[in-house]
Amino acid sequence: MTTTSLPAAGTPGSAEATSSVLSVEQLRAFSDAHFTARQYLPEAMPEDHLDAILHAAQRAPTDATAQMYSFIQLSDQALKQQVADLTVNPHFATAPVSFVICMDVHRLNLLLEHHGFERGEWPGVAVHFGIGDAVLAGQSMLLAAELLGYMGCWIGGVLTNLEALVDLLGLPEGVLPFAGLTIGRAAETPAQRPRIARSLVVHQNRYREPEKSELDGMQTDMAAITARGDWAQTLGRYFAKGGGMEVREVGLQKVLARQGLTPGAAGTSQTDTSAEAGA
Repeated sequence: MTTTSLPAAGTPGSAEATSSVLSVEQLRAFSDAHFTARQYLPEAMPEDHLDAILHAAQRAPTDATAQMYSFIQLSDQALKQQVADLTVNPHFATAPVSFVICMDVHRLNLLLEHHGFERGEWPGVAVHFGIGDAVLAGQSMLLAAELLGYMGCWIGGVLTNLEALVDLLGLPEGVLPFAGLTIGRAAETPAQRPRIARSLVVHQNRYREPEKSELDGMQTDMAAITARGDWAQTLGRYFAKGGGMEVREVGLQKVLARQGLTPGAAGTSQTDTSAEAGA
């Protein structure tokens, strides 16, 4: 990917800061240059680049200033391989930079208890805002990386062998892996993947049910990413009855309860990982 030269931002609130950093054409070109990379050049990321990317991640919006996320950076090669094996995603091991992106209300609860507040019971809200915070921070990290010429991959495979991953990473109650994120200089340039019509994802004032003709249009628009031209069949392997997501659902519900993220589950974790987490 070719990086875009950006003019320096002005002081917050100044005329310079409120002017456009990119033209409309540059923004479209940058967005269209995005792709998911699973193969990377064997180049270490300079520390100042990693620092800038993490800085961008921490500047992401967050609910109520709580910052309910944590990044587990996988810097040990043996551990990277273990995570790659558990998730069945080999690029965890081969990427120059690999993270497990987690929602985290554990740190928030520790802070409140340290300052004399009793822990509240809000597991559904924790998942809702914790996942939101984690996604916002993680995507800000990836966007910053792309601005520096890197590419990355969000990895949903953390749900495969999720409980074993929680054990391996020593995650305490209140912390849940959402996804992996690998980043590096791309060693591949896959074709751009299509998207469904914007009219199906942007609703004016009220939700609009799609017409049958639009459902057919979705199938046509997305056909190019499948070997047989049947997008619904591809999705069915994941999301239909008997698909892979039903298997993942069982493991996820078990780990949600174990991590204190279901009603009445706080403090009932079956495995004490506090020693590992503090190591």
